[in-house]
Amino acid sequence: MMQRRQWGQRALQLGAAWSVANVLAPLAAQTDALPQGQGNAPMRVGRTRSIRTLAQAAQQCRPGQRIEVDAGDYLADVAVWEHDDVNVRAVGGRVRLLAQGAAAEGKGIWVVRANRMQVQGLDFEGCVVPSRNGAGIRFERGSLLLRDCAFRLNEMGLLTNNDARAVLVVQNCEFGHNMRPDGHNHNLYVGAIARLSVSGSYFHHARTGHLLKSRAALNHIFYNRLTDEAGGSASYELEFPNGGVSYVVGNLIEQNQETDNAFLVSVGAEAYTWPRNEIHLVNNTLVNLLAQGGDFLRVMPGAQNIRALNNLLVGPGGFDLSGQGDIRNNFKAEAGDFANLPAHDVRLQSGSPLVGRAVQSAAANGQNLTPQREYVHPRATRAVTASTHNPGAMQSLA
Repeated sequence: MMQRRQWGQRALQLGAAWSVANVLAPLAAQTDALPQGQGNAPMRVGRTRSIRTLAQAAQQCRPGQRIEVDAGDYLADVAVWEHDDVNVRAVGGRVRLLAQGAAAEGKGIWVVRANRMQVQGLDFEGCVVPSRNGAGIRFERGSLLLRDCAFRLNEMGLLTNNDARAVLVVQNCEFGHNMRPDGHNHNLYVGAIARLSVSGSYFHHARTGHLLKSRAALNHIFYNRLTDEAGGSASYELEFPNGGVSYVVGNLIEQNQETDNAFLVSVGAEAYTWPRNEIHLVNNTLVNLLAQGGDFLRVMPGAQNIRALNNLLVGPGGFDLSGQGDIRNNFKAEAGDFANLPAHDVRLQSGSPLVGRAVQSAAANGQNLTPQREYVHPRATRAVTASTHNPGAMQSLA
């Protein structure tokens, strides 16, 4: 508890360069992209190259370096990244980093302490360490952008430190089957950082822990699929234990029958530590397969702003808000309303009475909450082109 309070106080002390006001300022979608690394000729990594491993690349690169990695499996190839503006990209197919017992600094396949680092097309698999927090990536400070990456079979998928200046952006990535022997793992576990942005990503099959847990001051969770699915035993699907300002828009969020608790989305369960605490749950499809019911959204007392609008609710349950909020235009839906609910195709049937029932959502803190895109499986998004505005995560019809 004392550590969480200290980080909340730290956020208030950062000054004009990175104040809470700046953290909560309106952020258009295009600002999620971090600047490109600007090295001259790219550094090439692969079995037939002079630089054969990512570990060598991390040691030899310079700030602004572009690194192109030949497709293939890289075994026990762990690294620490500390130079700014480095851009690592797979070339010719997937790059799989298989831990096989190795871990950088005893923490993860990669440890990142750098600003504006970008990673694209890499898979991080199988990290196990004595502390039981072996991560695909341990992100300790700076800013990190991940595109088209996957985190599988680690003890923690991706784990961040508590750095109140850090920014993490996740686009079109996958987190699944990350687990440790005692459970209590999380597919994506974000500490008390400045901002988390996740879009077009697929979270599934956690064990006891959460699909996504974030302590960030500002959270943008747009157009994702968080579905624990058969064999998963996640606790929360999405949790903001210390509050902050969270925009949750256009997501498919599903709780299966083996869940560890009855809540899909939870806010403030471990005490609020940020100056502003808001949840805007807009145009999501929330599916509860737990027979005895539960809560699609639980918000503990103390949040300044609670909004749940244009959501589709499938299965037994309701909202537990412990206070007042803007809760309207949320509809109960049945399997027959969707193209194929068991297969997670939650486009509405053209004949469903729910088509066109959404209402306009006002912006919050300058953030547009009207869906501009929608999730495409397995990990992508597409622009919304439908003329009608539907409740739920999908605007296109079956």
